[in-house]
Amino acid sequence: MKKTTYIIMTVLLAVSWSCNDEKFLNRPPTALLTEDQVYANDDVILSVLGDLYNRYEEIATTKNWASISGLNEAYWSNAGSYGSFQNSGVPLTIAVDLGNYNNFWNYGYIRDINQFIEKVTAADKITQASKDRFLAEGRFLRASFYFELVKRFGGVPLILETLTYDFSGDPTYLRYPRAKESEIYDFVIKEAEEIKGKLPASAVEKSRATRGAALAMESRAALYAGSLAKYGAKTPAVSLSGGEVGIEASKAAGYYTIALRAAKEIISGTAGAYALYKKKPDLSENFASLFYDKANNPEVIFVEDFQLKYKTLGFTISNQPRFGAEEEEGGRINPSLNLVQSFEKLDNTFAPIPTGTSSGSGTPTVYNNQLDIFAGRDARLAGTVMLPGSQFKGRTVDIFAGVKIPDGTIISGDDRGAQKTLPGTTVPRQVVGFDGPIDGFEFTAQTGFYIRKYQDPIVGSGRRGTQSEVWFIRYRYAEVLLNAAEASFELGNNADAAMYMNQVRERAGLVTPLTTGQITFDRIVHERRVEFAYEGLEFYDIKRWRLGQDIFDGNPIASISELTSDIGKATKRRTQPWSLWPYKIYAPGTPNDGKWIFQERKLSRITGSSRWGLGMYYFNIPDDAINNNPKLIRNPNQ
Repeated sequence: MKKTTYIIMTVLLAVSWSCNDEKFLNRPPTALLTEDQVYANDDVILSVLGDLYNRYEEIATTKNWASISGLNEAYWSNAGSYGSFQNSGVPLTIAVDLGNYNNFWNYGYIRDINQFIEKVTAADKITQASKDRFLAEGRFLRASFYFELVKRFGGVPLILETLTYDFSGDPTYLRYPRAKESEIYDFVIKEAEEIKGKLPASAVEKSRATRGAALAMESRAALYAGSLAKYGAKTPAVSLSGGEVGIEASKAAGYYTIALRAAKEIISGTAGAYALYKKKPDLSENFASLFYDKANNPEVIFVEDFQLKYKTLGFTISNQPRFGAEEEEGGRINPSLNLVQSFEKLDNTFAPIPTGTSSGSGTPTVYNNQLDIFAGRDARLAGTVMLPGSQFKGRTVDIFAGVKIPDGTIISGDDRGAQKTLPGTTVPRQVVGFDGPIDGFEFTAQTGFYIRKYQDPIVGSGRRGTQSEVWFIRYRYAEVLLNAAEASFELGNNADAAMYMNQVRERAGLVTPLTTGQITFDRIVHERRVEFAYEGLEFYDIKRWRLGQDIFDGNPIASISELTSDIGKATKRRTQPWSLWPYKIYAPGTPNDGKWIFQERKLSRITGSSRWGLGMYYFNIPDDAINNNPKLIRNPNQ
């Protein structure tokens, strides 16, 4: 016992002596870095910056499939979403965004960026070149977020320094009023101009800010501001007397000039060697490949990237054709006939999909193959939408709604790939596609289509354990060209507008150039709709052009003739998504046996029609933000 006591005392004395050792007590921590250490090393600063990039705020992306497929450009084929099409009210994309506005008022993110900028500014152990680039990237992210805020809320408090509460009991000095809407756009434009020279002029870098990304942001922001200034007059009630919402019409030309200048700087090549993606001879496959090909893709300017094993995306799992998929998952986005028919014919004319019944003759047109009905159209159609009979992951997309027998009867089924015995036969045969469509059967191609854009064709991308590394493109060169076209048009230079627009159209197989006289506002709106479908841009285009109340007037699309008229008009009603169903002809011994007819349909679950109220042009500022800051003024019509 005595020996044990001596051992314990010896250990305690040793610990006591060691703890009094000054060198031991002053050892630096091995698991934590001080701020001085963080901002003294390029690699560590980059890790902080990487976190800010990873928190880049946006809503309408492939991370949330519903947010990029609203506005009745698609029907959501999961039963939980049917209710969205049964209420006469908010257009679907707006509902998705409105559901997130509380989380988007994120001044904590701005504070973190401001702090990063201040710490890098004060850093004295890194090179000036490193400091310049890090600061430019921080300012790019801050300007990007203010751009996202102004698109949703209008003018917001513009805070460019880290605010710290002094615990005095009086927080009023921390309360900032809303800036004017124009002042936020001016800030974004100014930041882009000031930082562009500090960023690399490289078309190889895609996931960090570059000169091209800064200029693309500047061009888009200036275009949006110019549109708000010009078209805001259509909705005079959507404004505030202090300018927090609404931009003076007199500023429109100035903003359009900036948008064109920034676009032309990219087009000139001074920001890097950007160009339209033209790798594949099949123009539809080429367009689809643009969104997943990461190898020397000259069109892509700035992305959110994904990488297997580190950061993956479930968009393909959610939306691939369900039949034959790795884990029987998918089918949620069913593109609408409204969108499909908006893709032009190759002679630059608009026309409905030629079913025969849409022409009023009542006699369906017969086709040898399913794809024949879509022949001779803008190649972007098949690059955006999976058509009946097309291929994906080496498998034919099996979409047909039933079999038409000689007496005109349609024989179908209530399950995917259903079989029935047809007249004059004894062996059952398939009477409905394994991908549908079946009205009300979720995850089938209820509209007759699946989405193609952003789908990953790599086998394995449909597995939960693998998922996909397809990036989400925030800025690309085609948008720069169409920004230049729109700005030129608004400035009265239709010749240049045609030149820029025709480059994008030629890539889609529309090789007959539009003439100067053919460039109209309707053409500008149409071209962006078909080029950027399901990319998250259309919602904001409709807002800036003040088209919402025209397109979504709350009235149903009551007939096929109404659906198929005025295609290509910017104000064409789009209050309900329609479908196109293929049927196989069963007529043994006749030339039409095994051929196809098509019929336009409105699904039974679509009982409501979308209405856009004036209060939908801007989001509500969250109540808790207003309660904490009485200087904030509510948005109009809310």
